[in-house]
Amino acid sequence: MLHARQIKHCRACGAAVQYTVPADDNRDRAVCTSCATIHYENPLNVVGTVPVWQDQVLLCRRNIEPRYGLWTLPAGFMELGETTEQGALRETEEEAGASIELEGLFALMNVVRVGQVHLFYRARLLNTHFNPGPETIEARLFTEDEVPWDELAFNTVRETLRLYFADRARGQFPIHTADIA
Repeated sequence: MLHARQIKHCRACGAAVQYTVPADDNRDRAVCTSCATIHYENPLNVVGTVPVWQDQVLLCRRNIEPRYGLWTLPAGFMELGETTEQGALRETEEEAGASIELEGLFALMNVVRVGQVHLFYRARLLNTHFNPGPETIEARLFTEDEVPWDELAFNTVRETLRLYFADRARGQFPIHTADIA
């Protein structure tokens, strides 16, 4: 089980925090030693898309760490004030410069060891004009046989692509859930 213990000081008053189980709770929390404010550490949401043009998927080659130079689906951390759909659209625009139309939630991946939940939406590319942002070296389309499987940046991307191509062959796209080690 992940124990982040990343909070050192209270966001309310600046005093040191101590990890302890508060009354009426069942796990360690960062509790301020001065004002008793409880600070919760919760998983981060990563949102992205599986953008498709005919029989090809769009992948982005990372220009940032972690996993610089490897391929990924356009995705990133959800921002406050946006829905998962809005975040997926924004990340696809920021990373690939791609215009898409969302076609529904496709995969929800729990990555417990790093405290993340990854949500991928199926998306239809509206054209093949890409203008990658600074986090992307290049954005390009791949058929299933062309996907650089050994150069994918993350297990969630590998599993999402595997599920997508299997579903495409069946002609059905249910929502998938998985726990990624």
